[in-house]
Amino acid sequence: MEPTNHTAVSEFLLLGMTEDPALQPLLFSLFLSMYLVTILGNLLIILAVSSDPSLHTPAYFFLCSLSFNDIGFSTSTIPKVLSNILTQDQSITYGACLSQVCFVIVFAVLENFLLAVMAYDRYVAICHPLRYTVIMNPRLCVLLVLVSLLLSVADALLHTLLLLRLSFCTHLEMPHFFCELAHVIELSCSDTLTDNITVFVATCIFAGVPLCGIIFSYTHIVSSVLRMPSSEGKHKAFSTCGSHLCVVSLFYGTGLGVYMSSAVTDSPKNSAVASVMYAIVPQMLNPFIYSLRNRDMKQALRKLLGRTGSLL
Repeated sequence: MEPTNHTAVSEFLLLGMTEDPALQPLLFSLFLSMYLVTILGNLLIILAVSSDPSLHTPAYFFLCSLSFNDIGFSTSTIPKVLSNILTQDQSITYGACLSQVCFVIVFAVLENFLLAVMAYDRYVAICHPLRYTVIMNPRLCVLLVLVSLLLSVADALLHTLLLLRLSFCTHLEMPHFFCELAHVIELSCSDTLTDNITVFVATCIFAGVPLCGIIFSYTHIVSSVLRMPSSEGKHKAFSTCGSHLCVVSLFYGTGLGVYMSSAVTDSPKNSAVASVMYAIVPQMLNPFIYSLRNRDMKQALRKLLGRTGSLL
């Protein structure tokens, strides 16, 4: 088949997880519920931290940044899914698809960096407690988030610009519920060696390096905690890291699950279901993990809900 230039491509088709009309209302309700829980949960975290002066610390500043990112991550995918189900139209325009690819990469990479920054914050708090306020000053905190954002945007723009040079054939059906970089590359009729190499290198750098930073931080944290003389001190130190460790395990665990799913099975539907686990589920559960495992966050949420209730 003779490839056509990408300028002739007007739209892609997102086939989603099932084409069974009887299941569409169920899927709509499921995605809508997950989206609302994600938005409300992360907004509550942001409002609770903003309204409680005792939480105006680097750790909670990074938590708010993570909540903003989780809202953006979910918003980059779920509204289009809901729109397609509601209108019974599986199409997404070429421009919208590339934009979605770009935003998904930005938020996914930024999530990696924020989790690494949060691990570094815990490392400084536990291993260098006397110098914590000096090291984790407001300027450094803002700089870490801004640099993370800039690197994420640069990576997303690189992949998106490489996609612009690709040509596509007439088979433009994507067995997925959103435009994912790997699936868009697979649809191309062009030589995609450069794109695939770039994806591999970028994944090693923008996912591997933050993960190594997290492992490095927790290696030193565990070593420092084990040297503490009192069991109470050990428990307190580990409890400050519990929520972050759960979030890290959830994010990288689901990401590894997607990779294993695509490697083990050839079923596109199974791959689409697995992608829900990393693109939606962690962002929905993060607020619950932090609010249920963190005593200070529980108190801040009670105060916020109490003030809101009194106003109503």
